[in-house]
Amino acid sequence: MQDYYAARANEYDGIYLKPERQADLRQIESWLSTVFARRSVLEVACGTGYWTQFYAPAAERVVAVDAAPETLRIAETRVPAAKAQLVVGDAYRLPSSTVRCDAGFAGFWWSHIPRSRIDEFLRGFHAAIEPGAKVVFLDNRFVPGSSTPIAESDAEGNTYQVRTLADGSTHRVLKNLPDRDALMDMVAPHAAAIEYREWQYFWALEYTTRL
Repeated sequence: MQDYYAARANEYDGIYLKPERQADLRQIESWLSTVFARRSVLEVACGTGYWTQFYAPAAERVVAVDAAPETLRIAETRVPAAKAQLVVGDAYRLPSSTVRCDAGFAGFWWSHIPRSRIDEFLRGFHAAIEPGAKVVFLDNRFVPGSSTPIAESDAEGNTYQVRTLADGSTHRVLKNLPDRDALMDMVAPHAAAIEYREWQYFWALEYTTRL
């Protein structure tokens, strides 16, 4: 996965150019710009900082983590250094930070978590932020004709897409697409005040961590 996103860094944001998704994207950008106002945010798998750029101006501070230095170099051009600390790190072993974060965010990361590691990830993520912190996950819905088809699944129920980059290379990429009920069930042991939002092409899950 890390090698794929490193190779894809310069074409990563092309996914946000699909014409049919523009109305959804404008709504999400507007909503997200208000969610973390005056909060310190730990963002996991920030990639090129595409989503960071929309909420960071209103946030108090951002610590954004990604495994690929190639995508972080692009993120540096989107979020001022005075506002955000960009860190190379593992989402399952989050680096310590001098910033005490009262919010957490991950855009388009949930779908890349193996089903067997969701609980592990949530426990580590929640341990890295304050109790009672606000958390938002944002990701894709599967929409035939717009989404890349699912190519295969494994014994755990994980699903995979085959993606082709501009250089012609093909990559098998984990892409799980749970529905609302499955998402709610997975976060319920860890969360309070869970709210699910849905657009035609995307979903968001917003909650507070348990005290």
